[in-house]
Amino acid sequence: MRILYFHQHFSTPKGSAGIRSYEMARRLVLHGHQVTMVCGSYGGGKTGLESIFINGKRQGQIDGIDIIEFDLAYSNADGLVKRSLTFVKFAFKSIGLALTSKYDVVLATTTPLTAGIPGIFARWLRGKPFVFEVRDLWPELPKQMGVIKNQAVLAAMSFLEWASYRSAKRCIGLSPGIVEGIKARGVSEDKIALIPNGCDLSIFDSKGVGLSSWRPKGIKNTDLMAIFTGTHGLANGLDAALNAAVELKARGRDDIKLVLIGQGKLKPGLEKQAKELELNNVIFHSPVNKEKLSGLMASADVGLQLLANIPAFYYGTSPNKFFDYIAAGLPVLNNYPGWLADLIKENNCGFAIEPDNAKAFADALEQAAGDKGKLKTMGEKANKLAKLEFDRKELADAWVSWVTGVRK
Repeated sequence: MRILYFHQHFSTPKGSAGIRSYEMARRLVLHGHQVTMVCGSYGGGKTGLESIFINGKRQGQIDGIDIIEFDLAYSNADGLVKRSLTFVKFAFKSIGLALTSKYDVVLATTTPLTAGIPGIFARWLRGKPFVFEVRDLWPELPKQMGVIKNQAVLAAMSFLEWASYRSAKRCIGLSPGIVEGIKARGVSEDKIALIPNGCDLSIFDSKGVGLSSWRPKGIKNTDLMAIFTGTHGLANGLDAALNAAVELKARGRDDIKLVLIGQGKLKPGLEKQAKELELNNVIFHSPVNKEKLSGLMASADVGLQLLANIPAFYYGTSPNKFFDYIAAGLPVLNNYPGWLADLIKENNCGFAIEPDNAKAFADALEQAAGDKGKLKTMGEKANKLAKLEFDRKELADAWVSWVTGVRK
């Protein structure tokens, strides 16, 4: 079967972005299907293509996946207008491929929400089966965050969301809240599958076997190292980490270090704030690829799963970093309620604290530093959870079956 797969922010493991689409495409290939991945040039991501762009695109095959990469650079640090224009340009270029390429099934994954546009055209103008994968609930998330306030824009996004869901023959939701959100727009339950992000157990070896473990400069082996890996943006609420660092500094706990790895629009401001507050217990680091990240996780003590206190996040997200942490056998400190907090509590594999509470954040890290034996047990339980419920290979097989079964 030939699958035309749209993901604007696609990356291979050589980049520092999430690799769900890469792993799913590889699984399709493993099952004997032909995959064409259509993407843009995502900051932090790497498609693996090195040739020059000709007429705005370049093509090639990486690990059995045929890739079409448009010359549309995108970064989380871009302003809203620039990002929106990039999304629209990608959607229009994708429509051309959806209307002219040879394929059996069209698949589109968010974000952005505009990813569904080529699928809508393929469904109604060519009669192709369309599968829509939803990673975040739009426009609900930007509405609750206050990022988009224009009612006309929100209405247009709501219509596009509805049109994408109703045009798709099948949908995939990455979290329980996303599945409920799709159902709320009138899609029947039998057309929706819950397939969350998974754990790349082959990359993040919980025992550190064969990994070159490392710590950033200035962090002792005896220090408790808590790491955050991901975008430094409005959604991530990293001010919570700085507030906890202020609390830890006041307590004289210079043996607890917070390492923030990644990039994003708010990173310069966070770095400036940490410098002004003289937070020597906060270390900022540029993004790293999956191989180097696995070495860092092998040396870390706690993984930080942080988000801004937005109700839509509680059950409506499926963060890559959480699954990387538990794959690496890291206890997770989570600072908002929801399905991940419930998982942590049920499996005793970390700390689920209330939002916007710097003292509770600092207390959890002090507790971790004070009982390394208990911390190790939590890590073992995290890794067990990863293997039993979130093995990427098993989830990918279920995903492949759902996607390819759309033609039956």
